[in-house]
Amino acid sequence: MARALWLVLDSLGIGGASDAAAYGDAGADTFGHIAAACAAAPRGPLRLPTLARLGLVHAHALASGQWAAGLGALPMPQAQWGCMQERACGKDTPSGHWESAGVVLSQAFGLFEARESSFPDQLLAALVARARLPGVLGNCHASGTDIIARLGAEHIVSGKPIVYTSADSVFQIAAHELHFGLDRLYATCRIARELLEPWNIGRVIARPFVGEVATGFTRTGNRHDYALAPPAPTLLDAVCEAGGEVWAVGKISDIFAARGVSHSLLASGHDALFDATEEALAQARAGDLVATNFVDFDSVYGHRRDAPGYAAALEAFDARLSRLLAALREDDLVVLSADHGCDPTWPGSDHTRECVPLLAWGPRLPARELGRRASFADLGQGLATHLGLPPLAAGRCFLKD
Repeated sequence: MARALWLVLDSLGIGGASDAAAYGDAGADTFGHIAAACAAAPRGPLRLPTLARLGLVHAHALASGQWAAGLGALPMPQAQWGCMQERACGKDTPSGHWESAGVVLSQAFGLFEARESSFPDQLLAALVARARLPGVLGNCHASGTDIIARLGAEHIVSGKPIVYTSADSVFQIAAHELHFGLDRLYATCRIARELLEPWNIGRVIARPFVGEVATGFTRTGNRHDYALAPPAPTLLDAVCEAGGEVWAVGKISDIFAARGVSHSLLASGHDALFDATEEALAQARAGDLVATNFVDFDSVYGHRRDAPGYAAALEAFDARLSRLLAALREDDLVVLSADHGCDPTWPGSDHTRECVPLLAWGPRLPARELGRRASFADLGQGLATHLGLPPLAAGRCFLKD
């Protein structure tokens, strides 16, 4: 029996979502706008030989209707390639991952839409009482880096954690690792996760930071997501039920609330995530799934609207990917995708509603176009088929049609 590898390039949208206008994202195109920024800069066009060979440039052209600037019409890919549109409402990390694993949400996550005084008074009062806090700061929509720069000093003096949200279904809590304490931050987030159940919020995110007033504040790699559990069994559950093991690298375990996860390998930074993925792949047996989320594309570059940084991260990813592909066995399958967009040229700092790539490669897999897929769930159905599992509840197998 074969093994499967699922790599999520977190936020690498490729434009072209038919319902983007409903989200205020008509014209958003993460990959296309990064390519255009590179082509217009002295550094020159994006250099992605491995991803281009797998079909990323062609998938973008299929979704957006145009070739990415500076890349032109390339030779046909040597992999299976296409694009996917999310069926579920929203543009969240959990819904994108869950749908890719076979569970399509029928009800959107809750949101805190008010830009200021975002959270209900009764929610914050309960959090302050249960977590024994002197109060909270923030209570607004904000960029995580901006709000710790603005409120970090007051947080240290007052002992009040910083709470904030965005256009996504999140309740984020930022606190200093030393002055507030990392364990205390995690405990506060667990209380918030319980209190938020009536609001159907997808994730509570612990956002620890370090530094001092004189030198500035920096977020650390000790982020932890407290997500709702998927409402139905996913591909991960199916792998385990069949006797296989799931190797969850990076924040995959958090996104699935640790359900269907056999081994959780934590790492911070794309190089460390690649190292952990290679370690998992070296130990994985027939029937196993290795799943990795490369979060920096989203959190470090997309949300911070850093197109040059995003481009450099893509090129570094491309170089490491080539080495990873060389380590695959003859009957292995690797699938690359994303969970939403986060166009670094778009107004604001939130996710963008876009199609995402579906790129599949294996030493024995014939190259072909997969077309435009109506759901991210087609990805999970394909991986289930490859692993010899029963069909999942949603999706059309891209390996068979």
